[in-house]
Amino acid sequence: MPRLGSLGTRWLGVGLASALAVLTVGLAVTGRLSLYINPESAWFAVGMSVIVLIGAVASFALPLGAEEDHGHDHEDAGAARHTDADHGRASMETEEGHAHAHARHPVALAGTVIAGVLASAVVIGALALPPSSLSPQFASTSTSTTPVLFGGRDVVTLASTGDTATFGVGEWATVFATATDPASFDGDAVTLTGFVAPGDAGTGFLLSRFVITHCVIDAQLAAVPISWGGTAAPEGEWATVTGTVRSDSAGRLHIAAESVEAVPEPEDPYEY
Repeated sequence: MPRLGSLGTRWLGVGLASALAVLTVGLAVTGRLSLYINPESAWFAVGMSVIVLIGAVASFALPLGAEEDHGHDHEDAGAARHTDADHGRASMETEEGHAHAHARHPVALAGTVIAGVLASAVVIGALALPPSSLSPQFASTSTSTTPVLFGGRDVVTLASTGDTATFGVGEWATVFATATDPASFDGDAVTLTGFVAPGDAGTGFLLSRFVITHCVIDAQLAAVPISWGGTAAPEGEWATVTGTVRSDSAGRLHIAAESVEAVPEPEDPYEY
C-alpha cells in the first residue's frame, strides 16, 4: 500500500508534468502549438517543457517513496541521543510519530484521489484528442463589434494615417467601435478573412475572428459588419471578403463587400 501511494504521488507530480511537457513539444514540432499559444510566446513554453523533461529524468535517481522520508534522519538522530534507559521508549515514540505523520484524514484522502483522477483525465484527454481551434459555433452566441481589449488608440491613430494594409478583423473592429471621425476611413479598401456570423437581417453578416494576446484562455472575439446583397458563406464557415470601408448617415462604419469567397479554415485561425 505505501508503494502504491508513492507511485500515485510520483504520477501526480512528475508524471502529469511530463505528459504536458511532451504534449507541448509535440505540438511545437508539428506546427500546431499556435492553436493554443501566441507564436511569440511559444519559445518560452517549449523551453519550460524541456526543463521539466530534464527534471523528470533526473527524478528517477530518487528512490520511490524517498520524498516522504524527509526529516526522518533528523528525528532518528535525535532519538539516538537519549540514554540507554530511555532508548526503548524513545524508539516507540518515534515510530508512533511516524505512523501519525503518515495517517491521512479520510476527507483529505478522498479529495486527493478525486483531484488526481480529474487532473489525470484532463491530461490524458489532451494527449488523446486531436488539436483544434476555437469553434466558430462557440463564438456565434457572443459575436459583437466591440473593440479588442488591447487594441486602443494606437490602432486608431495608425488607421488614420492610412497605414492599414496589415490590419485584420481585430484592428478594424477596434477602429469601427472607437473612431471619432468615421468619415476619414470612408473609401479604404480592405481584404479580410474570418468566419461568418449572423448580422442584421437582410443587410449582410458579421465577419469574425478570435484575437489572442498570450494563449486561448485570453481569446477575444472581434467582428466587423459586412454589407452584402449576395449569397454569403454558411454561418460558421470561413470566407475572404474584399470590399471598401463605408460610413453611413449615422456615422457607423461597415464594409461594403464587392466579393465574398468561401475558403478553408486558415492554418493559423487566430489573430494576435
